[in-house]
Amino acid sequence: MTTPVAAVAGSPNAGKTSLFNQLTGARQKVGNWPGQTVEKYTGRFKVDGSTVEVVDLPGAYGLVAVSEEEAIAATFLAEGRPDVVVTVVDSSNLTGSLHLAAQIAEAGVRQVIALNMVDVAERRGIDIDETVLADRLGVEVVRTVARRGTGIDELKQAVLRALERPPRQLIVDYGPVVERHLGGLVERIIDHPAVAAAQSPRWSALQLLAGDRGLRRRLSEVAGGDEVVAAADDLRAGISAEAASSCEMELAEHRFNWIAQLVDEMTGVAVERTTWSDRIDRVLTNRYFGIPIFLAMMWVVLRVTADVSAPFLDWIDATIAGPIARWFVALLDLVGLDGTWVESMVVDGVLAGVGGVLVFVPVLFSLYLCLAILEDTGYMARAAAVMDRAMRAVGIPGKAFLPMMVGFGCTVPAIYATRTLDSSRDRLLTGLITPFMSCGARLPVYVLLAAIFFAEAKSTVVFGMYVLGIMVAVLIGLLLSRTALREEEPTPFVMVMPEFRLPNARTVWMLVWQRTMAFVKGAGTTILLASMAVWLLLAIPVGGDGGFADTEVEESAFGVVAEGFAPVLEPAGFGEWEQSGALLSGFVAKEVVVSTMAQLYAVDGGDEAAGDPGFVEDLSEIGSSFVDATLDTFKAIPGVVGLDFVDLEDEGDTALQTAVRDSFEQSSGGYGSLAALAFMVFVLLYTPCMAAVGAFRHEFGTKWMWVSVIGQFLIAWAGAMIVFQGGRLLGLG
Repeated sequence: MTTPVAAVAGSPNAGKTSLFNQLTGARQKVGNWPGQTVEKYTGRFKVDGSTVEVVDLPGAYGLVAVSEEEAIAATFLAEGRPDVVVTVVDSSNLTGSLHLAAQIAEAGVRQVIALNMVDVAERRGIDIDETVLADRLGVEVVRTVARRGTGIDELKQAVLRALERPPRQLIVDYGPVVERHLGGLVERIIDHPAVAAAQSPRWSALQLLAGDRGLRRRLSEVAGGDEVVAAADDLRAGISAEAASSCEMELAEHRFNWIAQLVDEMTGVAVERTTWSDRIDRVLTNRYFGIPIFLAMMWVVLRVTADVSAPFLDWIDATIAGPIARWFVALLDLVGLDGTWVESMVVDGVLAGVGGVLVFVPVLFSLYLCLAILEDTGYMARAAAVMDRAMRAVGIPGKAFLPMMVGFGCTVPAIYATRTLDSSRDRLLTGLITPFMSCGARLPVYVLLAAIFFAEAKSTVVFGMYVLGIMVAVLIGLLLSRTALREEEPTPFVMVMPEFRLPNARTVWMLVWQRTMAFVKGAGTTILLASMAVWLLLAIPVGGDGGFADTEVEESAFGVVAEGFAPVLEPAGFGEWEQSGALLSGFVAKEVVVSTMAQLYAVDGGDEAAGDPGFVEDLSEIGSSFVDATLDTFKAIPGVVGLDFVDLEDEGDTALQTAVRDSFEQSSGGYGSLAALAFMVFVLLYTPCMAAVGAFRHEFGTKWMWVSVIGQFLIAWAGAMIVFQGGRLLGLG
């Protein structure tokens, strides 16, 4: 017996994914939709001895696709033909949510309505009579609060009952002009059995008149399909001529009028109250205050990221460079491998590489924690609405803000997030400018150099890098939107605002944990391979009298490559081969820039006293230093808003910081801080990592990949040179 399939559909922010999680619990699988990079979530639930397979469809406002997600949802409903659709309706935004529910009913698909977030509607004074909705759509309606699991058992029972009922098709009156042409198109469809078999003839006719590109493509593959599509085009033109407006507008206007009447019947004369969420929105989305508030939010996020997490960064750094390095050396000594190339590989390759990145996990954890809190409260949706006005002014689509914000975490998912945009032009433009957002992997470089050269204003410098990335992205977007990617017809910004709410601790923790672990797991292999490759190049002698793993760095294979690349970077103030070598490794992953510096400057904390302290003393040192780091973290919290009541103890520079300072002072002729700033600008603007390049190629093709890679390098080189040479001319640094 075939397992029945229930699709969960709904508009973004209606609580669709929360309801899917409640239905399926831990019985979920994650994959990709066929031919797509958009994730596909499936699961199962059991009720009364029956098993139902559940598919979580991407968020969609309607079934005439204007985005990749809506195209997937519409295609699955048309071709996958689920046995029943659970449509999640936001009770506090009935007009927007019922548009999708009405279209599913018009398609003649079995449907159950999950009237979600009824608690929010009640707080707003909206009294909903769900029996009216059930009668008009011919479906069963269940009141739910997905975040709390309310109504889930009743919903499962309703799905079972829906599977036993025959589907019922909703008929909406679209007025005399549309109905006359619509009837003629339905007759044409019925005359072609292969076309009529695809789905309900009336629904097919409506979708063709609405310009559904997916249906047009599918009909072109069946007998008589091209003839029906041609007839639909003629009728679309006829409707537009008679109605004095586009065919799509006529259909949308009549459907929304029908929905408005339904909502009036459902809610009676209840007056919607102004909630505290609405009052907050008036400030956060204000055209004058919105952007300054957003920048202030980002400032707090970066102060937390750079300052509050710093004590734990130092703790992990000291632990890896001290006790852990000593333990590894001691183990190698036990098996007789001390002083060999194996010790060099373990200490200088593995520990210096992977360990050099793990020390920045607290920084990334802090960043993801702040972003997750902002997402779960609903602020990120407000920020997108605020930024839409500013971004549209320079030709960048408003929805591009979302992938750009994802880019602050990691460029790879940000590239894939461009699929949420509505046109190929918008997706390509956003893909080209998103890499200029400072991903989490760049942050360690900023933190290191800012701490060395701008200790008194390191948070300001790091924040400036983020702002500079946004400014460069805007300028590049403005240039492209006026030239190669000129926009012919702007796509409207559509987003349903979720109500402001307190963040859910479980949701926030899952987001932070998943993102942090994805970074560690995803970067771990890349970093290890890159670190080992760098170590191998450092170990291979090219000149001099040294042997394998026993040669001067400048006489190694890596030194030769880095020296060949160094003259290109000399005008920017960092033409030393160690600096160019670190940037070369950054092409593989930005995470390895700092660890490569540690290798090239021969910074080593493990050889000094391979066993001076005992194992118990090492454990005691790790525990006591962790307590100190925790206390220092709490001391740093007042500084987030500029209230530096307690100054953290200055413990002096580390060996790496001293080596980096001396190197930049030497390469720049005494303009060390200016060269360091130029170096940070270069790291900000050049290619994020090879994984991001691969994602870009997958989404936009090889040609645009090379445009992106070469363009980013040239912009980075020009930006760094302008900062260094311009600063020297102005007498700075």
